[in-house]
Amino acid sequence: MTVITRPEPDTAFLIRDLDEKGFTAEYGCDRYTATVLSNRFDYLVEHMSGRLLSGAFSPVLRDFYDLACTISGPPEMDYLVPAASNGIVLMAGTALDGVANTVEEYGVENLGPGDVLISNDPYRTGNHNNDLNFIRPVFVDGRIVGFVNLNAHQLDMGGVVPGGFSATKTNVYENGLVISPRLLIRGGQMVTETWNLIFDNVRMATILYPDMMTICSSLELGEQLLRESIDRYGLDAVHGTIRYVCDLGAESMAAALESMPDGDWSGTEQIDCDGVDDTEQYSLEVAIRKRGPRIELDFSGTSRQARSSVNATAWDTKTSVGIALKYLFLPRGRFNSGLYHNVDIVLPEGTMLSALPPDGCVFMYWEQGQIVLTAMLRALADAVGDAAIGGDSGSADLHTAYGVHPDGTAWVSALQCGGEVGPYGANRFGDADSQCMTYQANGVAPAVEGIEKGTPAVVLRHELQIDSGGPGYFRGGAGMIRDTLWTADAQHSLTSLRYKQAAGFGARGGKDGARGGIWKFEPSQDGMVRTPGTEVPAYRVATAWAGLIDPETNTADAAGEFVYPFCAEQNTSRANSVIRYLTNAGGGWGDPLTRDPQKVLIDVRDGYVSIAGAARDYGVVVIGDPDLDPEGIAIDVAATEAMRSAT
Repeated sequence: MTVITRPEPDTAFLIRDLDEKGFTAEYGCDRYTATVLSNRFDYLVEHMSGRLLSGAFSPVLRDFYDLACTISGPPEMDYLVPAASNGIVLMAGTALDGVANTVEEYGVENLGPGDVLISNDPYRTGNHNNDLNFIRPVFVDGRIVGFVNLNAHQLDMGGVVPGGFSATKTNVYENGLVISPRLLIRGGQMVTETWNLIFDNVRMATILYPDMMTICSSLELGEQLLRESIDRYGLDAVHGTIRYVCDLGAESMAAALESMPDGDWSGTEQIDCDGVDDTEQYSLEVAIRKRGPRIELDFSGTSRQARSSVNATAWDTKTSVGIALKYLFLPRGRFNSGLYHNVDIVLPEGTMLSALPPDGCVFMYWEQGQIVLTAMLRALADAVGDAAIGGDSGSADLHTAYGVHPDGTAWVSALQCGGEVGPYGANRFGDADSQCMTYQANGVAPAVEGIEKGTPAVVLRHELQIDSGGPGYFRGGAGMIRDTLWTADAQHSLTSLRYKQAAGFGARGGKDGARGGIWKFEPSQDGMVRTPGTEVPAYRVATAWAGLIDPETNTADAAGEFVYPFCAEQNTSRANSVIRYLTNAGGGWGDPLTRDPQKVLIDVRDGYVSIAGAARDYGVVVIGDPDLDPEGIAIDVAATEAMRSAT
């Protein structure tokens, strides 16, 4: 009989306390092998992602990385997930439950080698119904030993709006095709009725078909790599390492929580409106209780489910909770099932974070995920001290345009020409980047050449907004301006919900980032393009589509009037119109008056901060002309010392 050597029962048990025999008995292999296999799991999910990225036709997959790959253990291991890819973490996190829900409903006993199981119902799998889950069981000697999974956004899944991106859908029947768990591939052969069901209900099947074939190929690759690992190291070692990785995640989270003093905190956050109108306020309330190595998050005070498709499911909320805790306590390493071992979530049904069908329509789930994250980062800022993080742009700010080519074929530009690329908030490690997405996205900025080749669009401008990043000892990321010329008539779908409350909040004395907005610049009467500038007078001829807008200047202003963003009859443009997105800016970290003046000087030289902004926000007096002689500007040391002393 093998004896597992552990500490005494009254001593805290840690994996590192196991001796070599104990570790092998617990996890089916030695520590070295477990380390090799855990890294191989990471390689496997990234290799699957790479296969899809290199072979995808849809710009959402090919250019945006709107996908996630995971590995799951077999049913007897509760479908533990040891590794998730570096794609959209919101899509990876829901796989922790979505795979199990799909497989259990379909029936484990009904699966065979070479099968691919699919499902896209948000209430079963999380996310929205454009995110189609592909699950391939891996068999060894006639039994399921694991699953390789790919959650991938499909360019269109039917519904009332091409591409699906709309805040105005009010029930699941408008949302698009819902696929309950069913086989796409049986024993390596296509299930004709499933493929027909999909292609009878979606637009742009000529893109979906090769994408789905590539996804199935990626799953085959994942199965091959997992089987190779089993052949080389043994099934006990592979299963043991899955448990080891998840146990290590649980242990690490527990230790991080225990290092923080016990306490109670609360946070509140809101979205601006729903897709019906802005007469109802939707707010999130979270009460956080931390005791020892456990933490509870209670969302009982959260508003009811929204009247349109801006809701999320419980699976999405659970994912965002895990992301927030990981950012604050375990910033390194993969997302896995073990992170939730010491986490309790209280979430009533029927809220905007836990919507129910048919009227709790779910599509823009990521916007709700963002306010979960922001509320937690705000609430725990004092508790974590210097580990606090400034807020990011707050909204994925996704833009979809669609129309018809002269030959009658439909076109869609999805997630390409909006505010998708924006800033992070600063933290204790340094200034924030401005060329990112939101904290939960981790997508890829679309290439301008790819945008212009596939749609009637020309990207005219993509640059940072001066003086927008939240001032701090470390500066928040700048708001990004993107101007896109649409050379054909187009309809536009906006998904911006974070203007009324500063999303890019400051941390540890840092200041909030500036608010953004969306504008349309119409062509002149003779149809010629107006190329707008970025100075205040340029906005006077624009039509504001979203944001808090100063009625005098028509520019974004935190004290301005709210412009409702979801007027379908408003969000259209005729050929040669320019649509401008200005993202919210990221929050600063630390007192801006303690920032190194030399860093402020560099910010002025590089266009992040103006001379006036340097004096106003940082107490630094810069002399010279940053436009005509950027290398010749200098700090007036005496004036700077006097200004900072007087503040």
